[in-house]
Amino acid sequence: MKSLLFLVLISVCWAEPHPDNSSLEHERIIHIQENGPRLLVVAEQAKIFSHRGGNVTLPCKFYHEHTSTAGSGTHKIRVKWTKLTSDYLKEVDVFVAMGHHRKSYGNYQGRVFLRESSENDASLVITNLILEDYGRYKCEVIEGLEDDTAVVALNLEGVVFPYSPRLGRYNLNFHEAQRACLDQDSVIASFDQLYDAWRSGLDWCNAGWLSDGSVQYPITKPREPCGGKNTVPGVRNYGFWDKDKSRYDVFCFTSNFNGRFYYLIHPTKLTYDEAVQACLKDGAQIAKVGQIFAAWKLLGYDRCDAGWLADGSVRYPISRPRKRCSPNEAAVRFVGFPDKKHKLYGVYCFRAYN
Repeated sequence: MKSLLFLVLISVCWAEPHPDNSSLEHERIIHIQENGPRLLVVAEQAKIFSHRGGNVTLPCKFYHEHTSTAGSGTHKIRVKWTKLTSDYLKEVDVFVAMGHHRKSYGNYQGRVFLRESSENDASLVITNLILEDYGRYKCEVIEGLEDDTAVVALNLEGVVFPYSPRLGRYNLNFHEAQRACLDQDSVIASFDQLYDAWRSGLDWCNAGWLSDGSVQYPITKPREPCGGKNTVPGVRNYGFWDKDKSRYDVFCFTSNFNGRFYYLIHPTKLTYDEAVQACLKDGAQIAKVGQIFAAWKLLGYDRCDAGWLADGSVRYPISRPRKRCSPNEAAVRFVGFPDKKHKLYGVYCFRAYN
């Protein structure tokens, strides 16, 4: 009978006392694990926060479940980092390491490496962060036939702002929306970024593209033109639309910048072309919409003077609401897209640091 019991319980690999009969203190149930120690990949933090231009470490370590060693020694460890796209339909290669071989991909080349603070450390260091680095990353460790993964989200400190071009509202397909954000020193925002902006008070009635191809808009003060007075505040979702044919505005995201944003003190008001030349003469460039939003939100920039920006719009940033300068709220005030040849305004410039 004891032989039969032994054969039935032959599927596990460690020893433990018999639970029902203390008099059988020398008897043991024998467990045999057929595949050896299981590989585990762990991210100590699921979400990491940083900012554009900074350096960041995405944590990832690997273990064997029933041992304290990093690897079995019978197979080389292969570490692969990929970035998950916002729609989760594909992965973008970031970095691969196996033994002494290392390879980085795309705009990550020269900016990524493994931390390797210990034998089981597969953490990825990304230097000189850019806006496009925002997102979710997958750490995959492979040893022989075993593999496991962990996912880490990289968040960037920044600001979301709605954008429509000179042509007016609802004139951008998805691809044009992406380019419009890039032209204004920003990237198309993700849903998570728009949701965080809504929680911080962003209220905007025009629907705009997000990076996953959906069209949404944030409402903090329900009203008739924006879903009705009796609806609850939230991020309204129009769903997914044809990226080539459908046309909406866009929500862009930008972060801090490596440079100086400023209002140019000039003896006279300027046309648009004069404004561009005035910034160049001052060793700078006319500022972009993303730069005025970043200066306002992240640096507290406050100026009551309306000025030209690179896209031909005229705006001014108010951090301290006061009479005649956005008395009811802190905001980047939008004057419009005036006639470039005849209307006269100041200008906001941006000088990049080397």
